[in-house]
Amino acid sequence: MDRRRALAIGLVLAAVGAAAGVTIPAVATTKPRTVAPDVEPELLAALQRDLGLTANQARGRLSAERAATRTVADLRDDAAGAWGGAWLSADAGRLTVAVTDPALADEVRAAGAEPKVVARSAGELDAVKRSLDDRAGVATPDLPGWYVDVASNSVVVLAAQGAEDAARSFAEASGVPAESVRVVSTDETPVPLFDVRGGDPYFINGSARCSIGFSVVGGFVTAGHCGQQGDSTTGFNQEAQGTFRASSFPGDDYGVVEVNGDWTPRPVVNDFNGGEVVVAGSDEAPVGASVCRSGSTTGTRCGVIQAKNATVNYAEGTVTGLTRTNVCAEPGDSGGSWMSGDQAQGVTSGGSGNCTVGGTTFFQPLNEILQANGLTLVTSGGGSTQPPATSAPTTAPPTSQPPASGGCADEENTVTGALSQTGARQSQPNGRFFRSGAGTQTACLDGPSGADFDLLLQRWNGRNWQTVARASGPSADEQLTFAGNAGVYRYRVQSDRGAGEYTLGFSTP
Repeated sequence: MDRRRALAIGLVLAAVGAAAGVTIPAVATTKPRTVAPDVEPELLAALQRDLGLTANQARGRLSAERAATRTVADLRDDAAGAWGGAWLSADAGRLTVAVTDPALADEVRAAGAEPKVVARSAGELDAVKRSLDDRAGVATPDLPGWYVDVASNSVVVLAAQGAEDAARSFAEASGVPAESVRVVSTDETPVPLFDVRGGDPYFINGSARCSIGFSVVGGFVTAGHCGQQGDSTTGFNQEAQGTFRASSFPGDDYGVVEVNGDWTPRPVVNDFNGGEVVVAGSDEAPVGASVCRSGSTTGTRCGVIQAKNATVNYAEGTVTGLTRTNVCAEPGDSGGSWMSGDQAQGVTSGGSGNCTVGGTTFFQPLNEILQANGLTLVTSGGGSTQPPATSAPTTAPPTSQPPASGGCADEENTVTGALSQTGARQSQPNGRFFRSGAGTQTACLDGPSGADFDLLLQRWNGRNWQTVARASGPSADEQLTFAGNAGVYRYRVQSDRGAGEYTLGFSTP
């Protein structure tokens, strides 16, 4: 994910308490304040909400920001190599400009800002950061990042609690001057933030393309003919996304993809017009109701429901229980979302015709997919409500039971946790990671009877978490052995079926 460099506009989020993506507050200048340009209502409302402002204060802030931006640009050009950066005070009433040449102080004051003479220029700070960037591949996850902090005239290296010495060693090995780096303790654990959104494209085994249906807890549902159990998926951006955990075709036409920790299921569908449709629930619409389909080939198309419980004889086999519509679709739209108002209806199966001449398209009803797989739809209300049963589920989540005692007592380290529902997962130990020497690691998972939990061992490869070993038997009790190199590791416990408490024991060489 790209990050905007703070230096160019003097952004100091910590100082102003602003949310990421919001521009910097106002500055007192000797020039009269300009009138703020027209502001989108959504932006104005977000500023009021997140910065605790009135509408007039938000408009004034935006107007002053524009003036401050011009002031900073003028002073930066004049200072050239002596420029050290700029930032605003927490109340947005004072602009400070850093320079390495004291002779520029009067010019800064004349522009309405407060000068500060510093030891290092912005260019020098950037060079320090580049040196750290060159060694990013050896930074472990307990060093979540580093950035240029113009207010302290240094480069801040963030370190998890207890990893401060490791951060200093990392900076020292980069060859940068010790006085140019400041280590700050943090509890940040940044991860890429990719959204799972209905209608968006995804790719199966790096080739075939289908469309996401709806977000469920732990992943999304789609068409079964798009992939088989065990197939891997990548997202719209070709980043690793997930794995087909269930697939049924023919007979039914549904698939369930479990996503990795980089992807966040959201209760929305892409409307392919620059916006999103919120998913509030999955109440089934009657025959004759309007319905709209979203897919990655033809976008959003609408029509009406013509019939239910339709059987379709595809060349690959017969699929029953589909819903028939007069909406068009084309290849690549498979698996995509069907909505009636704000209620989710199903995922695209197939049909005839196209969106040039029109056609007939069928969808697999969503509630049947949710019931058959014990899934929870992610909705605008939080995704806490199971759909009403439309037929008897083929599998049902078991009742939560306590783990058996003593099953993992022989391992060196023991942690406990609980998965609340099918599809839930947790990172262990306690949401963090551990270091292991080269050799054999062992682990034991002791979970509730009647459930099916899997245990994954993941290694940090310098860029992301890579699964290096998996235990995925039919119960919630698993054993895992892995022989590998020294490195940073973590365990993931996830529910394929059921819920309950568990104990994880693990040993390192």
